Amino acid sequence: MTPEELKVDQLVDPKSLLNELNKLVEKYDGDGSSFKLRSEVLTKLKSTHKEARREIEKLLMDDGQGRRCSERLSCVQDMIIQVIYDFAVTHVYPVENPTKSERISVIAVGGYGRGTLAPHSDVDLLFLWPYKQTPWGDQVVEFILYMLWDMGLKVGHSTRNLDETIKQCREDMTVRTAILEARYVWGDLELFQELTKRFDKEIVSGSGPEFIAAKLAERDDRHERHGASRYLVEPNVKEGKGGMRDLNTLFWIAKYFYRVPNGLGLVEKGVFSRRVLNRFRKSQDFLWAVRCHLHFLTNRPEERLSFDVQREIADRLGYMDHPGMRAVERFMKHYFLVAKDVGDLTRIFAAALEEQHVKSAPSISRFLGSFVPGSKHKRRSIKGTRDFLVENGRIVAAKEDIFEKDPVNLIRVFYLIDKTNLDMHPELLKLVRRSRRLINADFRKNEQANRLFLKILTSRSDPETVLRAMNESSILGQFLPEFRKVVAMMQFNMYHHYTVDEHLIRSIGVLSEIERGMGGDSHPLATDLIKSVHSRKVLYVAMLLHDVAKGRPEDHSIAGAKIARKICPRLGLSPAETDTVAWLIEQHLEMSTVAQSRDLSDPKTIKDFCRKVQSLERLQLLLILTVADIRAVGPNVFNGWKGQLLRTLYYESETILSGGHGRMSQQQRVDFAKQELAEKLEGWSDEELDNYLNRHYPAYWLRVDLKSKINHANLIRMTDAEEEHLATAVKPHAFEGVTEITVLAPDHPRLLSTIAQACFAAGANIVDAHIDTTKDGLALDTIYISRELPEDDDEYRRGERICCLIKEALRGTAPVPEVKGLAKKPNARSKAFSLQTTVLVSNSWSENYTVLEVTGLDRPGLLSDLTTEISALNLNIASAHVGTFGEKAVDVFYVTDLTGQKVHNVGRQESIRDRLKNAFDGKKPQKAPMSSRRRPQKLTGK
Repeated sequence: MTPEELKVDQLVDPKSLLNELNKLVEKYDGDGSSFKLRSEVLTKLKSTHKEARREIEKLLMDDGQGRRCSERLSCVQDMIIQVIYDFAVTHVYPVENPTKSERISVIAVGGYGRGTLAPHSDVDLLFLWPYKQTPWGDQVVEFILYMLWDMGLKVGHSTRNLDETIKQCREDMTVRTAILEARYVWGDLELFQELTKRFDKEIVSGSGPEFIAAKLAERDDRHERHGASRYLVEPNVKEGKGGMRDLNTLFWIAKYFYRVPNGLGLVEKGVFSRRVLNRFRKSQDFLWAVRCHLHFLTNRPEERLSFDVQREIADRLGYMDHPGMRAVERFMKHYFLVAKDVGDLTRIFAAALEEQHVKSAPSISRFLGSFVPGSKHKRRSIKGTRDFLVENGRIVAAKEDIFEKDPVNLIRVFYLIDKTNLDMHPELLKLVRRSRRLINADFRKNEQANRLFLKILTSRSDPETVLRAMNESSILGQFLPEFRKVVAMMQFNMYHHYTVDEHLIRSIGVLSEIERGMGGDSHPLATDLIKSVHSRKVLYVAMLLHDVAKGRPEDHSIAGAKIARKICPRLGLSPAETDTVAWLIEQHLEMSTVAQSRDLSDPKTIKDFCRKVQSLERLQLLLILTVADIRAVGPNVFNGWKGQLLRTLYYESETILSGGHGRMSQQQRVDFAKQELAEKLEGWSDEELDNYLNRHYPAYWLRVDLKSKINHANLIRMTDAEEEHLATAVKPHAFEGVTEITVLAPDHPRLLSTIAQACFAAGANIVDAHIDTTKDGLALDTIYISRELPEDDDEYRRGERICCLIKEALRGTAPVPEVKGLAKKPNARSKAFSLQTTVLVSNSWSENYTVLEVTGLDRPGLLSDLTTEISALNLNIASAHVGTFGEKAVDVFYVTDLTGQKVHNVGRQESIRDRLKNAFDGKKPQKAPMSSRRRPQKLTGK
């Protein structure tokens, strides 16, 4: 487009700008090499460029056209380079009679070559000369580059002659891709034309399949690095799946294979219809708008759409809050729908290429395969249907009207994908998408369609892959309108890693893995229980629908139960099965909440939980659903500690719900844990072993995993041999991104507070903590802090330094250093969220303790402030449960007053609420009085 069409002719006029620079030369008597002149020229260029960018940002805010913004930035960059070039060859390094070698063509390559540029993208240039470098050429290139660098631009450049460029294109696919998008900027036009002519003839001709295979291999590697799902809630706009680079890859392949300069050429070649081309352009325009806003907002080449910028970009793009959905969630839903469109475009493009005999059938992936030369195979039939055939290892339609004649085929085709383990041909996928309007209210009542869908959902092979295919083709949302409402819906929090629909589909995949016995080491109880479940379909239907009511004004668990009561009968579930599904959905958070934030050694906790569950069958189903739900949230969210807590809650509840006839009584489980440890402890005498096994309370044996028990036993044994009962141990966990610090010390009321203060003073953020006490008065505290250093050795030394600080604080040999208030503020990502601090004081959750539940925005030093304030309130902490769910902290403390009684006084309860809220919000806590009374502490983490 011309500068006039782009509305940048008023921002930069090359002729006027060059005239202004020429006048500057006159000030220095025509001496173009003057350093002072160069400084003034640079100042003028910088101010012109800065002002132009400011105006382009205003235009973006006004018209919202992302592609147009990138074209404006590119056009302005062209004009700046043209002016610098003309100034250099006219005033700085003029040549009276240039030789044939003294020619330069300035060529834009890469993204800049497409005529688009993000605000902080690299300016990629090729300086091309005909034969060999000349001193004049070197000087001109150097002048241009230093001017651009001094303007603050990041310039990627290469200087080559024609032969070198063609040679490197032949050897290096990255260079070949860059030259594919070469665009003339300034200088010698004939040289540029010679390059494009030779590139087409010597490089492109006959090498289409090779180029396509290389580009798709690059794409797969990129997806692996930046997240294989296009539904990650903090996507990379440029490199992520469904992002701009995927569109670029389509354009590269199209330009290389079809030799067309733009999208209209693809329409003429029959690759895209005009409707599909419009989708391509809309997707591209939206992604450019997001990327340009992202660069302008952060003032750097930021490509990751992180939580701390999502809200402001949503505001810049004009999104508004709706009931049940915030503006930022509506924006991100739009983003993920566009990413889904990009996936559709890729499949359509793949089908067109296959018709040209460029690519063979996929061997592994669904819907997309490697682009390599191939040939069609003969068609063969599929048992049980005449409407679908197998061709080249994929399912194809026997006729074009198979869906019009029998709409149930829209579900049957996915049943066949599951049954045959074959992929769907892209042309059939296009036909499926075009026919989805046939799924209406009457269709949804069709018994055969519902029966086939239930078979897909409860398949014993790979239901996750087939459901994702149904979702990608929009059939799942069309068949279940309630599911369609959560398609591409994000939850604006740091806990969930995926959109709601992707989380639901992944949870089905996890459930299927549990049933097939995969990954049983991390959840052995769920793997064992699922074998005896009476109704598999109850579990799978509840799993698919458990979050289907997200984004509504009412509680999604209650609303989801109502939806289930409507959907289940049509899927063929009995009234009793429907009731169970609805109950599971309504209570799907209960087991996780109780296990992670309640004292499981308190009988009332277990009784209250059992009162809600009511039956052993429901308990089993809820345990399995809870494990699958947590595991599907994201990588590393489910861990051994959470698994142990869930198992403890299950076994304690099983005993009550079975009338005391559970699989193992509590005492049997304690005895089994002791025996298991005894077998692993080598070199211990019988007396030593017997004494050690009697040092811990039952809760310890039930909650702690075997590996930790072994480490604890060796640490305590080593400490017993020394005079001072104070020891620490450090263990980095690279995969989980945390470092484990174990502290063994004499128990006292302010122990937890002192350790938390020492960790905070050392700059360590506590993300999890498990604390137990022994019968002889020792506290065994395991603290997990966020990892900061990449190497284990470095992180270990950091952990040792923190341990030294903890020891000094506990010995009283050195005071804990005070931390300035600035350090207590949430990090940049957390600041994007707004959570109201709530403090609940309850005497009904425990028979013997007052329970304090404090919820709000997590921040460094939070546990330190809360425990210090609780001590200042003259309360003894009997147990505590630290939970961090993304940006949200949920900390629960079981406390008594100094006489060991519950806090019944209403006025004092109100004071506790106010002071803990102030402490949570970072206001200076009160200094705690020293208390002589000691009470055992036990702390469990998330």
